[in-house]
Amino acid sequence: MKHMSQAILGFALLFTAACGGPLVGVTVVDERTALENQVLGTYEELNQEVLLVASVRYIDPKGQLQKAPEIPPGKKKVIRALQRISFNKDDIDRFKELGVLGENNQGGIALLAPDKVPPEQLPFVENLVQEENADREVVMRRVIETNEKLSEKDLPRVKKMFAALNRDKALAGHMIQSSDGTWTKKEKT
Repeated sequence: MKHMSQAILGFALLFTAACGGPLVGVTVVDERTALENQVLGTYEELNQEVLLVASVRYIDPKGQLQKAPEIPPGKKKVIRALQRISFNKDDIDRFKELGVLGENNQGGIALLAPDKVPPEQLPFVENLVQEENADREVVMRRVIETNEKLSEKDLPRVKKMFAALNRDKALAGHMIQSSDGTWTKKEKT
């Protein structure tokens, strides 16, 4: 019995020594900079405003439907851009799946393989690219306008941040352009 309790004690000490080493503090460092967090936060706020505008109706106490409050022109422009981005998403995704479109390194999309598009659809695809890039530019400029720490000179940095976000959100198999300009298919993560 004495040997058995010594064996159990020895095993407990061995187990404690092997597993009970000092705890190491792990610090998770967010890779995003403060500016990226500001841009992302502003972008998310803009998307929330689109949802609010789309869902707001006002009925006065007498039961009469009232006109929605007037939206400032800058906000109205970005809301329309975000709505059109949402409207065009299915078409853009379809052409990304076909390898026709890809996410470029300036926060926009690029027409990569016009030869994969039937000739009668090419004007549609070119217009789609033009609309999407114009709408994304409106959103990026609105992020700058509504963020007191950003100015017009920050547009190239904001474009690069949007490009990085778009690369991160791209699906496996979609074409993405790295910051050095090379195009690759996004791998599964």
